[in-house]
Amino acid sequence: MRKPSTSTRLTIEKNVDTVSAHAGKGWVQGLAIVLLLSFTIMAILAMRTYALSMPLPDKIVDEHGNTIATSEQLTHGQELFQSRGLQQNGSALGHGGYMGPDFTAEYLHLTTEHAIDEYRAAGVQEPQQKVTDEWRTNRYDENTKTLVWTDQQVKEFHRMVEHYTHYLGDESQNHGLFPNALHNEQEFYDTTAFFGWTAWASAAERPDQDYSYTNNWPGEENVGNKPTAELMVWSVLSLIALIGGIGIIFLIYGRWSRTIGWHGEEAPVLDFRQPDSVRLTPSQKAAGLFFIVITVLFFMQAMLGALTEHYRVEPDAFYGIRWIAELMPYTVSRTWHLQLSLLWTAASFLAGGIFIAPLITKREPKKQGLLTVILFVAVVVVVLGSLAFEWMSQKGLVPEGSLFSQQWEFLDLPRVFQTALTVGMFLWIFIVYRTLRSRLKGEKKSTMPWLFLFSGLAIPMFYAVGHLAGSATHISVAEFWRFWVVHLWVEDFLELFTTVMVAYMFVLLGVVRERIAIAIIMMDAILYSFGGVIGTLHHLYFSGTPAEQMAFGAFFSAIEVVPLTFLTVEAWGFMQLGARQYTNKTKPFPHRWAVMFLVSVGFWNFLGAGVMGFLINLPIVSYFEIGTALTANHAHGAMMGVYGFLALAFAVFGLRYIIPENKWPEKGVRYSFWALNIGLIWMVFISLLPMGVSQLYQSVNNGYYEARTFAFLTNSTNSLIEWLRMPGDVIFLSGIIPLLWLSVQGIKAYLTKNQKPTTLELMDPPLYEMMTEERREELAREERAEKLPEQVSPYRSDRLNR
Repeated sequence: MRKPSTSTRLTIEKNVDTVSAHAGKGWVQGLAIVLLLSFTIMAILAMRTYALSMPLPDKIVDEHGNTIATSEQLTHGQELFQSRGLQQNGSALGHGGYMGPDFTAEYLHLTTEHAIDEYRAAGVQEPQQKVTDEWRTNRYDENTKTLVWTDQQVKEFHRMVEHYTHYLGDESQNHGLFPNALHNEQEFYDTTAFFGWTAWASAAERPDQDYSYTNNWPGEENVGNKPTAELMVWSVLSLIALIGGIGIIFLIYGRWSRTIGWHGEEAPVLDFRQPDSVRLTPSQKAAGLFFIVITVLFFMQAMLGALTEHYRVEPDAFYGIRWIAELMPYTVSRTWHLQLSLLWTAASFLAGGIFIAPLITKREPKKQGLLTVILFVAVVVVVLGSLAFEWMSQKGLVPEGSLFSQQWEFLDLPRVFQTALTVGMFLWIFIVYRTLRSRLKGEKKSTMPWLFLFSGLAIPMFYAVGHLAGSATHISVAEFWRFWVVHLWVEDFLELFTTVMVAYMFVLLGVVRERIAIAIIMMDAILYSFGGVIGTLHHLYFSGTPAEQMAFGAFFSAIEVVPLTFLTVEAWGFMQLGARQYTNKTKPFPHRWAVMFLVSVGFWNFLGAGVMGFLINLPIVSYFEIGTALTANHAHGAMMGVYGFLALAFAVFGLRYIIPENKWPEKGVRYSFWALNIGLIWMVFISLLPMGVSQLYQSVNNGYYEARTFAFLTNSTNSLIEWLRMPGDVIFLSGIIPLLWLSVQGIKAYLTKNQKPTTLELMDPPLYEMMTEERREELAREERAEKLPEQVSPYRSDRLNR
């Protein structure tokens, strides 16, 4: 019987694999159990957050019943805190900007310090104990919704109104805000009342407990605030969970390492279609517009980051030029820096989904290109509109708490643009669904096309949850919901979608079979979700939420490191997989640097998200460091190192098929890869980590308030650390220049008369072709020829010419 040819055998294997590739019942049941359990716990804790968070009184009164502030004034102060950029300057309950003070800790320290001095001057025997008793005694009446402040507390409140009238008024530009950030006496009064309420909750003991609403945070000896027993115990238990989890995962990996992961089977030798020979669909070509624009947004974000960093040593000017700080102060540059980091990375993920979808189905319906262009225009409007109104909001040109005012940190874009972005994401998943619809028919719900769709659908769904954190929402409740976006949306569901995207990229390139890719996706989904969903609660240790959230957050955030450790081990197999494709003797593998960006994601996933995240997620460490440079250290390592490099990998992958081969800047992309990684490493290890350790030491040794003061941040040692960051920033910024040139080449490719025509039907397979017997024999001859010894000519003239 005649043996089938290699091409025939590969075709048969491919068809069988495609038909039968779906997640087994065990994978599906495992993921369902993990998600059901996780979200059940989150639902219960959501109800307890509403019921047991620090109380918002209807009114605050003095000992004689005179009203000091109403709930409306406290809420108004909270809205001003968001809309005028105060949360970008400093923080409340630990969350916010890093240059200004934590207003909760500052209010608590300054008022109690002054009260102790006054009591001592009045001859009180134990003034500190009197102040401690004053603040720790809970005078909130649940029945009347009334909070009583002592006469001394009221006196100190009015003194703090004067303090913030200067800080947020005539001195505001010196602190990185717009000149006269708040405009009138009522705004100063209400904002101070908001700070005072959070300070009261940080010291007043919960009913029937010996710790405050914020688990005794911030540390303040004037009121007896120190780490609780629960905080210490759960820190130890989370360490045990981490060590045990890593041990279990390595046990499993050791047992099944040959059947799971990227090296689950030997990659086949293929002929990759060269980029110029791959025709694109209209939606893929339109998706290139996203890839071009995100490099520009990335450059803008990085330049704003450099400006923001400079303000930490010169908050009221840029190298002596004051008008720059008047036009764009620290609070605006930080807002835009944070906002663009989310927007350009998210835009790349959206474009990547649109680009991949036609490769899955080998075709796309009509009008997809038009819909993609509409989405592109909508995203541009959201980006530019939100940035403009954030500036106007901080300037006080739009009413606070309105549809056009700035909101909570990380969800800064005004509500109207937040809603528009959510609608745009649903339009995106509709575009993806239209392309996938023909492939989804008759497929099991656990096949790769369905997994691609489900993971994509989670992106708009969980981003929409951010709408529950309104400007007027109780701060503890708002923190609960906004961190569903900051943590759960980003670190779980965007991570899951990118896992599906990366797996599909390698399936479409023919280097991984679908059944292997599905196993990787399901395994990662279970590992991410097991710790990632409930691990969201580590952001809420000190936000006035019930104490059990610290227990769940500490334990499960420690487990989050376990899958990141596993993925780091797998990154080696992933890198080898990409290297084999680049170095084989077929047509060149066109995606070396896209793969290298993905490899760097594995490195930063472990270091930035895992190690540096776990460092600050331990409750005992978080107690002293929250809102310091250690938080920024984790944020930069995780956000840029993971999601930034993922976004760039998708952009490089897509633009490779848009830019002609003879215009592709291979050396430039290589330089970009190394410069960005080296610059980020420098930023983290030379500046942010040392600064964070310095603040941590100061916080433990002298108190949290002292660690957040501007005087400490700008002392000679810390200023030197800030300036040492400059070489790394220059290297990092230089790495973006080749990406801008990539965008220029992309624009030229769109404008050239000889651009590749689009098509609604793609080749099958679209990115590679099966190896024929003739092609394999040709490669074998070439390999044998290379091994032959060099022939020496018998003619003397030939030998001399050589």
